Amino acid sequence: MASMALAVGIVGLPNVGKSTLFNALSNAGAQSANYPFCTIEPNVGMVSVPDPRMEALVKVVEPDKIVPTTIEFVDIAGLVKGASEGEGLGNQFLSHIRAVDAIVHVVRCFIDDNVIHVGGKVGPLDDVDIINTELILRDMQSVEQRLGRARRSSKGGDKVERQAILTCEKILDQLGRGVTVRTMTLDDADREILEPLTLLTAKPVLYAANVAEHQLAAGLADPLVAPLVERARAEGSEVVVISAAIEAEIADLSPDERAEFLSSIGAEEPGLARLIRQAYALLELITFFTAGKQEVRAWTIRRGTLAPGAAGKIHTDFERGFIRAEVMRWSDLVQLGSEAAVKAKGLFRVEGKEYVVQDGDVMHFRFNV
Repeated sequence: MASMALAVGIVGLPNVGKSTLFNALSNAGAQSANYPFCTIEPNVGMVSVPDPRMEALVKVVEPDKIVPTTIEFVDIAGLVKGASEGEGLGNQFLSHIRAVDAIVHVVRCFIDDNVIHVGGKVGPLDDVDIINTELILRDMQSVEQRLGRARRSSKGGDKVERQAILTCEKILDQLGRGVTVRTMTLDDADREILEPLTLLTAKPVLYAANVAEHQLAAGLADPLVAPLVERARAEGSEVVVISAAIEAEIADLSPDERAEFLSSIGAEEPGLARLIRQAYALLELITFFTAGKQEVRAWTIRRGTLAPGAAGKIHTDFERGFIRAEVMRWSDLVQLGSEAAVKAKGLFRVEGKEYVVQDGDVMHFRFNV
C-alpha cells in the first residue's frame, strides 16, 4: 500500500494572504506580492503535523530518530469572478483545485488600506460567495456534460444511465440554487454517479479567517469573523482564526524566540499548528505510532482502518502476512514509562484482523511471509 499523499489546496481571492500563509506553513518561499496572479503554478509544500503526543513519547522512548507524519499543502492562485468562464487564469486554477482532497479557504477578515482588496472593500461573506459561485458554475458544467452523455446512452434502457439522468437533474437543480454538493443530502446511487466527476463543491472545506494581530484576542467573536463562523456552522464547516502576517514573522524565529513571542501575544502555539491539525481532521485522518529505540514514527491512516491496513502502511508484507497487532495507548506508555510497566498493569493488548485502529495507538505488528 503506497503512502497516502493527501493534499489540501489553499484557495481564496487574490490578496487575502494565501501565499503569506503558505510560506509560513512550508517555509517554501513562494513569491508573495501585493498584486493578483503572483502564484501561477501551484506551489506545493510538505508540512509536518504538530503532535504533542509524539513529543511526549519521544521523552519516554528516547529514540535515535523521530519521523512525524506529513500533509501536503498546495498554494493555488487567487480565483477571481468569472474564473469558471476562464477569467484570470480560471481553468488552470480550477483543475488545480480538482486535484486536491480538501480545501482551506483563506478569507480576508482584516482592514488595511495598504493591501488592495480585489473587490474594492473587505466583505468576508461576499468573498466566500464569489469563490463558491465559481466552483458551483464549474460543477454545473461537469454535471451538464454527464447528463448529456446519460441522455444519449439511456435510449438503450441502460439502468446506470437512467439513474445518472435522475441524479444529474437533481444535482443541477440544487447547484442552480447556490447549494454546494458537500451540503446536499445524497444517497448511495447518487454518490456512485458523482464520484468519477470529482466535483469541486463536494470537497470538505476549512475556513481560515486571516486577521490582523490586534484581532487575535477576540478570535471567533471578532466582528469581521463572526458572520463567517455563522456561515461555516450552517454548512457543517469549521473556522480557524489566524494572522498570516504574524505566522510569517514567527516562522523565521528560533524556537526560544518563537516561544517568547507567542507568550507575549497570549498564544500557546502558532496558529498554523491548529490549522494543520484541523486540515488533518478534515481529511478524516488519524495517527498511530510505532515506538522503539531506533525511531518513534507517526503514521497516517484514514479513520476506520483495520489493523492489517495499518500494518500495510509500514510495508505491504506486513499486511499480506499479518498475524496480530500488539497495541497500547500512547498515554499509558507515557504515564507508566515503559512497555513492561504497561504489560504489568494489564493495559497491553493483542488484537486481530478485525481491530479498528484508534487515534494515538502505539502498535507493533507480528507477521509471517
